[in-house]
Amino acid sequence: MMSKGGLGKKYLLINGLIIVMASTCLLPSIAQAENALLETTNGRIDELRIEILNPTQDDAYNHKLTDQVRKTLGMYPGDHVTEEKIDFNLMRIKRNPYLINATYIVESGVYGGINIKIQLQLKPETEQNLEKGILLDKEKKSFPVLYDANGKFLKAKLDLLGMYYANQNAWYGNPDTMLQGNPLVDGKPSGSGFDSWVESFVHSGLYGMYPLNETTYSYGGVSAIGSFSTGQEIFTNKTRSHLAVEDAFVGLVTGRTTLAGNRTLLNISAGREKFTLGDGMLIVNTASNGGERAALQSNARWSADFVGKVQLQYNRHRLELFSVDPDELPTLDTKTVINGINAQTNFQNTDLGFSYLTVPKSNAGYYMPDGQKHTREGLNVWDVRAHWKNTVANQSGVFLAGEYAQQTHDNIDMKAEGYSAEAGYSWPALKYSPSFSYRYAKFTGDNPKTERYERWDPLLSGGNGEQWVQGINHFKVVQDSNLISHRFQARFKPHQKIELVPQYWIFKADSDLNLGGNPALSFLQSKDYGQELNLTLKYFYSKKLYVHGHIAYTQPGDAVKLALNGQEKDWWSSMVFVRYAF
Repeated sequence: MMSKGGLGKKYLLINGLIIVMASTCLLPSIAQAENALLETTNGRIDELRIEILNPTQDDAYNHKLTDQVRKTLGMYPGDHVTEEKIDFNLMRIKRNPYLINATYIVESGVYGGINIKIQLQLKPETEQNLEKGILLDKEKKSFPVLYDANGKFLKAKLDLLGMYYANQNAWYGNPDTMLQGNPLVDGKPSGSGFDSWVESFVHSGLYGMYPLNETTYSYGGVSAIGSFSTGQEIFTNKTRSHLAVEDAFVGLVTGRTTLAGNRTLLNISAGREKFTLGDGMLIVNTASNGGERAALQSNARWSADFVGKVQLQYNRHRLELFSVDPDELPTLDTKTVINGINAQTNFQNTDLGFSYLTVPKSNAGYYMPDGQKHTREGLNVWDVRAHWKNTVANQSGVFLAGEYAQQTHDNIDMKAEGYSAEAGYSWPALKYSPSFSYRYAKFTGDNPKTERYERWDPLLSGGNGEQWVQGINHFKVVQDSNLISHRFQARFKPHQKIELVPQYWIFKADSDLNLGGNPALSFLQSKDYGQELNLTLKYFYSKKLYVHGHIAYTQPGDAVKLALNGQEKDWWSSMVFVRYAF
């Protein structure tokens, strides 16, 4: 017979088991309820809030952290999400070294969607690590951050590059013909046989931010570049060095986030800085290199003489007004100014963009078959672009991209077109994470049978060999005008820090009339420019040290062979540079 005390213990034990069982049963029920909520509402976000459970005393830091988390999440009211997407993005947030944990709560929203609350828990020592910078803690490991406290930020920049470049039969072994009348020629250019040179640059400056109030910051930057070249370059054999201001800009950024989680941002800046539109088909090379500035191939300089821009962003949607005066070489300065408006957005894994550009001032020439010359001044450009990719982590899938632009002119009858279409497939889970893509691009030439002018104006196109530098060697002869290109490209990652990018190019002319291009190719007897095979290697040794190299082989087509009377030679080039940057 059980004692009264034993009976009480048994009763308590049973009740404890009931409570524990009830609790454990409720846990999956809550999770299932959240899953059901995501399903029944189609995962549409009504509100997204971010809460720090143990905020610091530094309001500027708290605001910066929540804004950083919001950008990492990449989710805004109106978006549709799944449980997997929330979990995946939360995993990225948890990598923040100052966080103990990050969790979320899903509730039903008043508008038929869901409310998501992200809760952050900071590490106890975070408060002690808020103020840092070599001016505060005297520790060398803080460099290049000089000062970071209470929203005030000052950082030094130091960027060093050394490059070796070599050519075999540059200009297809015929520099006198291919460079006739080129103002960049100074002394002896590269040509038949083997030539090489070295170049380097040092880019150093200061960049900072200062809070005006809780949500408004002023910022700016100033820097200078010293560049050097010696040896047999493709345009000259003269040793040159140059020192000049690179960045010199100021700006103001302000924004607010509503209780629902909608984020609005206003950014205004003016001065010398780099500007890129889209992926660079229209604007990316806002400064010129080479000539008296040296560092031709390393592209040391990017900042325009002046960039003024006003950017308004609402969640994923951005609208910007801009004016660009590129920093051109003095011998080739066309006094061009480009004004424009750009709008872009993202939805369903798709980036969409639309731009309209005008050229109110320019001396750049358009050459007509009848001998007349017009200028770029008065040019109008309409551009639309789209890029879609599978964003599911580690999953194979298709990626697509396309862009179309049309050019007209206020003063002449003009209609030129530039467009591209790209399709590819990636296998990130396979060995070497391979991907393959094909891109077709066309930039129209002038049809001599029509009165209308159709030759595409490349403006400030370029960038690098994976943007709109089409062919490492070939781009030096025929740039993005009167050109049809086929690019076959692959990517391989044999190591986490190494990437290989082989490319095969086929180049054709759109029109036999090529006035405004290379003078030796002004009147083509064939539309076959040639083909190129190149291989690029990238080695990301560390966050500070990067090694890049290429080898390229270019075979001239009939258009070049006929222009050179059968004296052409195949063109090889190779390059390697080491870049160290803080």
